[in-house]
Amino acid sequence: MINPQGYKWFFETTTPAEGHMHAIKRTVVEARTKFQHVEIMETTSYGKVLVLDGRIQSSQADEFIYHEALVHPGMLAVDGPPRSGLVIGGGEGATLREMLKYPSVTRAVMVDIDGEVVELCKRHLPEMHRGAFEDPRAEVRAEDARAYLERTSDRFDFITIDLVEPLEEGPACMLFTREFYTLVRERLTPGGAMTMQAGMTKLGELAFFTSLHRTLREVFPVVAGYQTFVSCFGTPWGFIAATKRVDTTRQDVAAVDTLVAERVRGPLDYWDGQTHAHAFSLPRFIRKAIAQQTRVVTDAQPLIMA
Repeated sequence: MINPQGYKWFFETTTPAEGHMHAIKRTVVEARTKFQHVEIMETTSYGKVLVLDGRIQSSQADEFIYHEALVHPGMLAVDGPPRSGLVIGGGEGATLREMLKYPSVTRAVMVDIDGEVVELCKRHLPEMHRGAFEDPRAEVRAEDARAYLERTSDRFDFITIDLVEPLEEGPACMLFTREFYTLVRERLTPGGAMTMQAGMTKLGELAFFTSLHRTLREVFPVVAGYQTFVSCFGTPWGFIAATKRVDTTRQDVAAVDTLVAERVRGPLDYWDGQTHAHAFSLPRFIRKAIAQQTRVVTDAQPLIMA
């Protein structure tokens, strides 16, 4: 057992009645931007972590699990080799990094409203972005993603939504609604796909995940939830894939492994056919909660988390 008095501790609540703790070696940087409170800390167990408004976004040690799970199911579900992609959010640059592993991609746009966070990540988290911001195919824009999509006429083969949770005073509330997902669908090519992070999938905390799943079913012809365990979060984490054509749940182990070999440059550390099959095989209590969920999230009734 470690001596808790020997460390400075960061305590993160996962629910009003639960949380977990991380021993902190040092605070790399702390700042208040126009939109949120940002901290980059070095933890004893997971290396550097990015924390926004008190919530861990990713850690140096296991971010590959989160970011590979977020990006590759969608990129592998594009009907044909993906040539363009859009990251909504994604301040660390790791989501952009995973998208750029596809040599077929000629344009990768990242739109994050908080340019200050992006600059801090560029400077202090090279372990996560690994030079993705300097890739000539990358285009980084500091602006509101909804306004960008409303203004542009561009179409993308893949769009991924890597946003902070919709806190009441946070920057992302209006990016978790039926109207926004409709806009995303319209900006996809005919064989396009989108993925998003969709919150915890732990017992008793499924309302966020299932509400988003129900909302996306109003917009996309094919919707599939999946999950993985992210160690630094201390809880299983949900994701959703929504596509215009390809059904991710019908891609078997061999098909996913073949697509990875054909489309991805270099090895992946987490995602492959077997991982894909496991992630999309949701347990019964989650499938039941999805089936019973009736709430559709709209601009008029956004989903606000505590």
